[in-house]
Amino acid sequence: MQDSIIRFLRNLLIYIDSALELAVFQAHSLPLYVLIKASDPRRLIMLKALKSYMLSIFCSCCYAGYNIVSKVSLDKGMSRYVLVVYAHAFATLATAVLAILFERKNKSKITKSILRDIFFLGLLGAVLGRTLFFAGLEYTSTTFASAMANIIPSFTFILAVVFRMERLDISKLSAQAKIAGTLVALGGAILSTLYKGIVIISAHRRHGNQTDGISKVFLDGNWIKGSLMLFISYLSLAAFFIVQTWTIKKYPAPITLTSLSCLAGTLLASIMTAILDHKPASWRLSWNITLLAPIYSGIVVFGITVYAQTLVIREKGPVFMTAFRPSSTVIVAILGLLILGEELHLGEILGSILIVLGLYAILWAKAYENRRKSLEIMESDRAGGSETTMEK
Repeated sequence: MQDSIIRFLRNLLIYIDSALELAVFQAHSLPLYVLIKASDPRRLIMLKALKSYMLSIFCSCCYAGYNIVSKVSLDKGMSRYVLVVYAHAFATLATAVLAILFERKNKSKITKSILRDIFFLGLLGAVLGRTLFFAGLEYTSTTFASAMANIIPSFTFILAVVFRMERLDISKLSAQAKIAGTLVALGGAILSTLYKGIVIISAHRRHGNQTDGISKVFLDGNWIKGSLMLFISYLSLAAFFIVQTWTIKKYPAPITLTSLSCLAGTLLASIMTAILDHKPASWRLSWNITLLAPIYSGIVVFGITVYAQTLVIREKGPVFMTAFRPSSTVIVAILGLLILGEELHLGEILGSILIVLGLYAILWAKAYENRRKSLEIMESDRAGGSETTMEK
């Protein structure tokens, strides 16, 4: 029975993958007979390239929906602590199914050090990362939270340097670009936190007695409190990626590791919720957004999106995947205006631009380093080949 279920799910994923390929070709007005000529390598290369772009855009849309759905559920009165528990519980189930499908032959043993790392992954990801993210989302806006998420690569770079996972040679151009990008991104985050400014785009009509032309420093206590919560949340998620990098080297099964870290997050978040939220009614789910939010967070974001990211990173690398992150901010801004009626202020827009510029500076530096390493490897291979020829 179990084998038949696994076979059915595997065939379903293959069918979805084939449907995605067909949709990509139809979207670019290519004739259907191209699909039959699978032996043409040029068609296969084009298909793989388009597939990576489509999957990256799909992930950005999923993350944008995650911000909107979470914000709506929190505004409807759902407890942020309970949302973390249910989201990670559904994520544990979703990633467990994927692990059974694609990592059944994994023979890596779970040691005490791996269990310790899984505990810290649950602590950093669920208790600190997601809980503080939901708390900050309550006090700010979805657009601001999505724009601030682009600062995670800067935090990750700082932690990687602190823990000596990355060498920093200031004399090199790539290191200078990383430092400049980090400083620009941090400056943008501080600007969008402290400065609000005039309303640039709004879904509501402005009344005549409201001043649109005067900018001001925004020192609202709730906004700054939410911004600090988002800061700590994204710093925790950056630390999560650092610990995940350590752990994946010792336990090379990414989907299984994600499932175990989600399980640890579920257990730790349940203990936290039992301490901080004593209302039994908070655990009740209804057939509305309070049920959709944890299912969406757990299955779509942690399950389907994580698997899609894995496919893209395997084909194009992590830099390609991260480069699409700002598109999620644009989607969130549009949905926030249309669905939530949020306003876009000058400070948010300027800060978001600086954060994105800092992000792309770091991505350019990383891509530059990768190209240099590839060229060095090719030159060393050529030198070794020429020496071998001369010896002969």
